[in-house]
Amino acid sequence: MRIILILILALSISEINAQMDVITLSNPSFEDSPRKGGEVNGIKGWYDCGIINFPEESAPDIHPQDFWENTKQASHGKTYLGMVVRDNESWESVSQRMSSPMKAGQCYSFSMELSRSAKYMSGSRYALENFDDKSQNYSYTTPTVVRIWGGSGYCNTKELLAETVPVKHSEWKTYPFKLSPSFNHKVITIEAYYKVPVLLPYNGHILIDNCSEITEINCSDEIVAQVEEPKTKIPPHKRFKKKKKKVKEEKVADNVVVASTVTPKSKVMNLDRSKLKKDQTIEIKNLYFNSDASAISSNSYDVLNEIYYFLNENDDITVEIGGHTNSTPTHDYCDKLSEERAKEVAVYLVEKGIKGDRIFYRGYGKRKSIASNLSAKGRKKNQRVEIKILSIGQKSIHIPAH
Repeated sequence: MRIILILILALSISEINAQMDVITLSNPSFEDSPRKGGEVNGIKGWYDCGIINFPEESAPDIHPQDFWENTKQASHGKTYLGMVVRDNESWESVSQRMSSPMKAGQCYSFSMELSRSAKYMSGSRYALENFDDKSQNYSYTTPTVVRIWGGSGYCNTKELLAETVPVKHSEWKTYPFKLSPSFNHKVITIEAYYKVPVLLPYNGHILIDNCSEITEINCSDEIVAQVEEPKTKIPPHKRFKKKKKKVKEEKVADNVVVASTVTPKSKVMNLDRSKLKKDQTIEIKNLYFNSDASAISSNSYDVLNEIYYFLNENDDITVEIGGHTNSTPTHDYCDKLSEERAKEVAVYLVEKGIKGDRIFYRGYGKRKSIASNLSAKGRKKNQRVEIKILSIGQKSIHIPAH
């Protein structure tokens, strides 16, 4: 009888374990012949998404072989994957069909090891097209993030399942993820991407090794992670609440700026009230964002102070700050990026002392291009922040819902 009970118990445990599916990946540790991207097509078990997205660019790298001045050794096995983001608005990703699909409504655990090299030097296609020095190598060490996508086919980015924080450390660290798909996914895509929002693309890289199996878990299970789950989309139109009384002293620390009594050093916008009319839009010139953060670069303060003083002297003008992007990334990415840019400008002006009910902000994404996206010059023009005159000569307005 005791033996029978033990057998029944063992079968019950096996049945419970069998119900928790394990999805496997082919070559999860990126074991292959070390090489620079483009020297040999393909990576064992993985599909290079650059063939689809950016056919003129090289493929991801297999390390280590001391190229790009990267000397880091693998964390697991003999080799690992290196992927970059570039200043010409291209980035790298790899994709593969999983052993079985991820199911909508089911939760999964997944992990990978990530790191960054202290040096990662390479050429820049953007520099080749825009500058005279054709031989110079550029640093690709700006921190990037890793995004995990689910989809139905190779490189299909139907659903963003997870996103890391910017990877700044030079040692290997394990990043665990909790994946909660809303759709069935046959394919997983691992993508290097910019830390957003950022006004202009930059050169950066990420090193990836030792991906785990994708294992079913209870959705109530907690996973302690160094990652950020995709954030809920911010509503497209925001209105600031009234801020506290401004301070009189300017202080710039950690990219936080408070009010100043200093007059603008230059006239970039040359805003003239007599030439303004309702619904007019004006592009903000000389506005820059830090490449690895959403904060506004300090060399943008002159033009923002000029806008502040104009609005301060004309307290019957209400404006909308509108952010715009080019057409390269996805709509979700463009909407988020353009809104965060616009918000940063609005925050600056409100913190300087403009009343919150006079400043609105909105991200238009890539819906309102003003130039062709077929050239780097045109794409740069489309990445802009504008001021729109919502009202002039009246104290309050009604803003329709968007």
